[in-house]
Amino acid sequence: MLAGAAALGSSVAFAGDRGTAEDATALLDKAAAHYNSVGRDQALKDFSTPGGSWQNGDLYVFCNDYDANVVAHGVNAKLIGKNLAKVKDADGKLFVVELIDTGKSGGGWVDYRWPNPVSKKIEQKSSIVKDFGGDVCGVGIYK
Repeated sequence: MLAGAAALGSSVAFAGDRGTAEDATALLDKAAAHYNSVGRDQALKDFSTPGGSWQNGDLYVFCNDYDANVVAHGVNAKLIGKNLAKVKDADGKLFVVELIDTGKSGGGWVDYRWPNPVSKKIEQKSSIVKDFGGDVCGVGIYK
C-alpha cells in the first residue's frame, strides 16, 4: 500500500526548500484562525485550492474528519473523500489514525517515515496537528 499511497505526500517543493517546524506551526495556526473565521466549508475549500496561501514551499494544510476521511488536501485534491485509516508508513505504522488521535487529544507532533516526492527516498516526516472542531488538520515537514 505504501507505494500506491506515495501520492499522499506529493508536493510542489524543490530540493532545499524545506519548511521548518516553526513554519509548519505558524501555517497551522493561520489555518485554524481562517477555519474559525470563514467556517468549515469555505476553509476546507480554501485549503484545497492549489497555489493558494495555504501552501508555502513544501508545506501545505491537510484535514481529515474523525473517521480518517480526507476533507481537505493542499496538493492532492484526488485524496478528498478517501478514507486513509488503513494507510501505513514505511514501518507499518497507521500514522493517519495517530494523527487524528493526537489532534483529538489536544494536538501535537506525529513522526512517521514517508516517501519524499522530491528526493524519492523514504525520509523521516513529522506533522503537527490540531482539532479544528470536528476535523483534525495538520501541516507536515520532512526532517
